[in-house]
Amino acid sequence: MSGGDENPSDLRSGSPIDFDRLDANRERFSADDRFKRIDEQPAFAPDRLVCVYDRRFYPERFRGARLEIVWFENGNFSLHYHEEHERGEFDHRWDRHPSDHNTRDHVHPGPDAPTPGDDTSHPTDWRDVLSMVLSEIEDRQRAFWAE
Repeated sequence: MSGGDENPSDLRSGSPIDFDRLDANRERFSADDRFKRIDEQPAFAPDRLVCVYDRRFYPERFRGARLEIVWFENGNFSLHYHEEHERGEFDHRWDRHPSDHNTRDHVHPGPDAPTPGDDTSHPTDWRDVLSMVLSEIEDRQRAFWAE
């Protein structure tokens, strides 16, 4: 995992990675013009799908942004949004996994995704979770242009 201080074995809780779900995400996002490219299991995050945002959604001061996705067969997940810009970085994570610092569903809010995060509830269906996360990221992107 890039960023954050979660132990990957905590996220997994003994469950295998749900590669079928990652494949479904890859297929969907491959046709989505908000992403410049989709990296499957990159060396820095071999259990993840990394979706690199097209820079046209960001002002010039941004160097890049990506969404890292990992799903497990037991329903656990971590969705990590990361930005790099002139003034530093921004990280925000949406998680569902057992934890000694939060409830199973929690968020590590930006700008630095602290641990512990904020307890919350996420939708039951993974597609709804993904829609919620993408919508929150889109709200953030729109706000850059209103500054």
